[in-house]
Amino acid sequence: MPNGSLEKWLYSHNYFLDLMQRLDILIDVACALQHLHCEYSTLVIHCDLKPSNVLLDQDMVAHLSDFSLSHTWLSCTR
Repeated sequence: MPNGSLEKWLYSHNYFLDLMQRLDILIDVACALQHLHCEYSTLVIHCDLKPSNVLLDQDMVAHLSDFSLSHTWLSCTR
């Protein structure tokens, strides 16, 4: 992703996120998690959500990455 990870933007002195960018990223991540937990055909739990696993595209839209520790369930009761 062109803008790297959220970790770089949060912990580097060379990058800055204003309040609106932070809120937009938060909403992107929340929407992705909602899709994985509620709207995808199988329940997916990420299990490793952290700033280095949130990647930012050229428009600063957040995308989840690194699903190596994720768990899936074919059916669940909600």
